[in-house]
Amino acid sequence: MKNEDGAAPGNESAALRALGRVVAALAAAAMALAALALLVSLGLIGWSVVMRYGFNAAPTWVDDVVGFMLVAIVMLAAAQTLRRGEHIGVDVLVVRLSPTGRRWAAAWAALATAAIAGVLIANGWGTAMLARSLGLLTEGALEWPTWLLMLLMPTGGVLLLLAAIEAFWRALTGAPPLEPGDETAAEFE
Repeated sequence: MKNEDGAAPGNESAALRALGRVVAALAAAAMALAALALLVSLGLIGWSVVMRYGFNAAPTWVDDVVGFMLVAIVMLAAAQTLRRGEHIGVDVLVVRLSPTGRRWAAAWAALATAAIAGVLIANGWGTAMLARSLGLLTEGALEWPTWLLMLLMPTGGVLLLLAAIEAFWRALTGAPPLEPGDETAAEFE
């Protein structure tokens, strides 16, 4: 008996389940950090608005910090977003494919994501190490070492690569893809 994707139910190997648990834990931790960064950003923006319009004393560094946190939010949340199937996609053609065709499309999408993750890892690491060797600092009210901020790119890339490997493995083996909400319930039982 097969499910609607043409895959046999319970088609997950022990290795895929183990990988799924590791990726789920890492992606959940990264998402928690991204959520915290979002909350801190919202708090800082609110405080900055009150200071600017209420006391005519706008803190100039808030915009810099919020900009840095935005990069952290995107890089840290990308893997969990991929695992949940919530990345932007164009389904017009994919929904017209057979179940096997949809699995192959999912596999190709995972490979493309893995390639992008590889670029983030390689270029992000290289750029961060170059900035470190040159002693570059951010411009603006704060002068932070740019290499520390640039490390968000390879970190997010590694998380995204792990999620792409899991998605590719699921597509190849016919294991069901994760649905929104599946990422923690089944993984930690």
